[in-house]
Amino acid sequence: MMKKFWALLLTSCLILTLAACGNQNANSSGTTPPEQQASQGEAPGQQASEGEAPFHIGIVTGTVSQSEDEQRGAEAMIAKYGDADSGGYIRHLNYPDNFMQEQETTIQQIASLADDPLMKVIVVNQSVPGTTAAFKQIREKNPDIILLAGNSQEDTAMIESAADFVADPDNTNRGYLIPLAAQKMGAKTFVHVSFPRHMSIELLSLRKDIMEATCEELGIKFVMETAPDPMSDVGIPGAQQFILEKMPAWVEKYGKDTAFFVTNDAHTEPTLKKVAELGAIFVEQDLPSPILGYPGAFGIDLKDAAGNWPEILKRVESAVDEKGGSGRMGTWAFSFGFTTTQALAEFGKQIAEGTMSKDSLEDLIKAYEIYTPDAAWNGSLYVDRVSGDSKDNHAMVYQDTYVFGEGYLGMTDVEIPDVYKLLEK
Repeated sequence: MMKKFWALLLTSCLILTLAACGNQNANSSGTTPPEQQASQGEAPGQQASEGEAPFHIGIVTGTVSQSEDEQRGAEAMIAKYGDADSGGYIRHLNYPDNFMQEQETTIQQIASLADDPLMKVIVVNQSVPGTTAAFKQIREKNPDIILLAGNSQEDTAMIESAADFVADPDNTNRGYLIPLAAQKMGAKTFVHVSFPRHMSIELLSLRKDIMEATCEELGIKFVMETAPDPMSDVGIPGAQQFILEKMPAWVEKYGKDTAFFVTNDAHTEPTLKKVAELGAIFVEQDLPSPILGYPGAFGIDLKDAAGNWPEILKRVESAVDEKGGSGRMGTWAFSFGFTTTQALAEFGKQIAEGTMSKDSLEDLIKAYEIYTPDAAWNGSLYVDRVSGDSKDNHAMVYQDTYVFGEGYLGMTDVEIPDVYKLLEK
């Protein structure tokens, strides 16, 4: 009987000790956790306690397998501004790799950020299908949250109607600039590699049309080739294997003075690998970055250089030169995907703090420049091809092309003609 008594007493003491520790860990600062504020009647989004961020910034990206640069950009912002779960500003989520088949999950993931009473800004980069629907749900929950979209993959009118601001790579003017850069690098043929899903995206399809018209203007042969969609049944491995197997035949058919352009990140690494092996030309990626495709293609270890873009560029350049790609391969010195995650989060933060305006292209460019010292940027508001109207909340931006072994091409200084006029010829 006494044994039972002491056992029960010891158990009770242990439970009380654990409960006390649990309460201390959950609220060691003596403040009310954000998730409890609403239930206690505190106003959503009110000033956080001393030592905690006054509001939260939600960032939604793909995973490393599909959108590594965007993911790493989010991690960089957590390192700078702190994780929301630890009193900082940033709350980061991933949408599914198979976002086309799991669109409802994508919508739910993005919209769930509005449940945070401190949420003031939500950034989605890349803005895959489902972003517009999620933004509309967020508007219903909290119309004051600032909604920012990067690299949109939905109909332009749709995303413009839902987002406060959209930032895209300038796929209209790049439709002119990339073939022009290819010509400067010695290309006589330009091969555009894509698949139906991407060609159904308005800006990507428009860019392809402008590339074709520009090639005709410059006297470069333009060719369309199709590769498997990584979102299809073959998956990423099958899509990459297709590129590896087809590249030798394509280079043999079109010649070494051929510039290859692929619209999908997953196709980039095998393309770079074969371009170097076969002596062809590669201007820049769909979403340019020195870490998109190059490290995997050339076995470059960048673990100790994460986020140090000058050092990354230096190492990639050395590897490209060693493989014989000097003067024949390029990128942007700073990742578009990485920088757009940073720039939009910074843009949103400063809008919330009242130091930037959400309808200012100039402020957006300033946000990009914060994270890309010495790199030249240019940009303009998106112009609807049908109406001719510019959209005040949709920016098209681009960075100068960097050719390994040669340096910057000066593409941000090029006077770009009316690219729509090229389509009418």
